[in-house]
Amino acid sequence: MPDPGAKNPELAPIPGKRYFTIGEAAELCDLKPHVLRYWEQEFPQIQPVKRNNRRYYQRQDLLLIRQIRSLLYEQGFTITGARQWLGGNEASEDAERYQQLIRQTINELNDLLKLLKSVK
Repeated sequence: MPDPGAKNPELAPIPGKRYFTIGEAAELCDLKPHVLRYWEQEFPQIQPVKRNNRRYYQRQDLLLIRQIRSLLYEQGFTITGARQWLGGNEASEDAERYQQLIRQTINELNDLLKLLKSVK
């Protein structure tokens, strides 16, 4: 999935750490911590690791948050619209995988049919 938020020159590059606190994540995404907590409720794709009642975000979480930020703040999406757009991308990726699986199955069935015809 493209990451429009990561290409934003205003946002600092994401360091090569494994985990980021909510304060670090908020700073790297130019958001307030309460906005991140709210977005966790609105976007099920955001799933920080929770240990000892603290949130730890990973790189993929930050990329997703930056993308959501771009959709909402730069492209003018509503939260509902951004949620649908993100869901649509996941659905289209799933549909592409299913189409590939169907094509592969059809090819295998055709090969099997040729084999059966040659045995006669």
